[in-house]
Amino acid sequence: MTQALAPALEPAARSRRGPTRGRPGWSALVVLVAVLTALPVLAVLAEGGGGVWPSDLGAMVLTTIGLMAGVALGTLVIGCGLAWLVTAYTFPLRNLMVWLLVLPLAMPAYILGFVFLATFDAAGPVQLWLRSHVADGVAIDVSTTAGCAVVMSLTLYPYVYLLARSAFAEQAPTTYDAARMLGAGRVRAFFRVLLPLARPSLAAGLALVMMEVLTDFATVQYFGVQTVSYGVYITWKQQFAFASAAQLASLVMLFAVVVMAGERLVRGRARYTQRGGRGAGLAPTPLPLGRGLLATGACLLALLAAVVVPVVRLAGFAIDHARGGDGRPALGPQFMEALGNSAVVAVLAALACVTLAVLMGHALRLGAGRFVRGAAQLTTFGYAVPGAVIGIGVLLLLSHVPGVLATGSVAAVLCAYAIRFLGPAFQSVDASYAKLPPAVTQSALSLGASPLRVLARVHLPLVRPGVLVALVLVMIDAIKELPLVLMLRPVGFDTASAWVHRLATENLWGLAAAPALIIVALAVIPVAILGRRIRAADRREGGRR
Repeated sequence: MTQALAPALEPAARSRRGPTRGRPGWSALVVLVAVLTALPVLAVLAEGGGGVWPSDLGAMVLTTIGLMAGVALGTLVIGCGLAWLVTAYTFPLRNLMVWLLVLPLAMPAYILGFVFLATFDAAGPVQLWLRSHVADGVAIDVSTTAGCAVVMSLTLYPYVYLLARSAFAEQAPTTYDAARMLGAGRVRAFFRVLLPLARPSLAAGLALVMMEVLTDFATVQYFGVQTVSYGVYITWKQQFAFASAAQLASLVMLFAVVVMAGERLVRGRARYTQRGGRGAGLAPTPLPLGRGLLATGACLLALLAAVVVPVVRLAGFAIDHARGGDGRPALGPQFMEALGNSAVVAVLAALACVTLAVLMGHALRLGAGRFVRGAAQLTTFGYAVPGAVIGIGVLLLLSHVPGVLATGSVAAVLCAYAIRFLGPAFQSVDASYAKLPPAVTQSALSLGASPLRVLARVHLPLVRPGVLVALVLVMIDAIKELPLVLMLRPVGFDTASAWVHRLATENLWGLAAAPALIIVALAVIPVAILGRRIRAADRREGGRR
């Protein structure tokens, strides 16, 4: 490091100016990025007032509330239950299940949705078997809000699972042991002591889940569920009523604000501190063989429903199409072009997001104040804003830029991606920056190095792991992304996700299967990175016990 900074050594007078030169400009960069990130939301709120409300708005609102409540309940039961199971007990394959249970994050809801319908609808194998072996008149309608809630719960429960497991594992054993010594059983101690202490984490997980429900309008389309977000999409794409779409988007934003306020309300004004420190956490109790096998079965059931069976079904669709399809190749030139479009857009979005994240992290390490740090946190807000709001907001902004085709353009898609995925990129890069001692930055500046030179010679080499992870995460998220693409893509521009969605809406399961498997395989990459971090954290915790 000293050799790299040696050419920057200057006389003492320059050294005294070094640590402060350029910092206002870097702080201004963070504020500018925050303003640009917030502009789409502000544009929607400013525009949302001159349109006509749809006649079925009341039904849309009630359906949205019902779907959010159903998914929240499903993810809470599955995620919290599995988190307690793998934290409080040991059973066969428990260590493997700890990280395998996050795999459903790799299964987009719009893929699991069409697999679910192909399996359970009237022409699917389940109902065909029921009519053959149970009763001829069996007819179960799965294209309902409840069916949609089941699919979304299976793909989104890992949000609650991860945060709940972390909350349970971090509990100091003193409170739990005190409850047990006072005569409470394990189940009662869980509901009366540990669950209330985990309330902030559970509220955060459920908030993330409900934000994802608000963003989705592809999965709900399969099931014929009319949510407010889907109303924004059809109002804009089918009716071309831009003012009404912006007005509906402002209503979606209101839902998001209610969700975030609800999270704070659930947390309450309590402070969740505990005596005894973090300690070694709860010591898991070995289960008897019978109960242990049941616990393993519960974990396997979640994985089978969310990942294994859908992948097997997709593989079966792909094989059947290859053997006796209609002659159209599933991975033909048109899909390869769509996959190439996805790759190009994903790479550009990842480079933009990670570059901004690196610059903002660097600016914060130069000595930013509370206002600038607050602005940096505001840039992560785009990941929590529903996609319908970002999409309409970007269209509103670009419509005022001369020479830019705002209605359906790659530029609009890239802008929306940058706003949407800057949050995870910044969080990953900032986590690497946080590991750097402040003395490293201050020492380089005191030696006379300019902020740019510190970034190139000191910060970038040290935060490279976080940068690489951020690039991978943003690229995979961008390839999976569907709602923003459906809203903003130009005519004739397909991505891999839009290709799968179009084929699925036409019930062309065989053609959609192989492209869907490619998307799932790519999505496994960031989940594998997350699983590796979970295993590493568990090994560290095991060393403390």
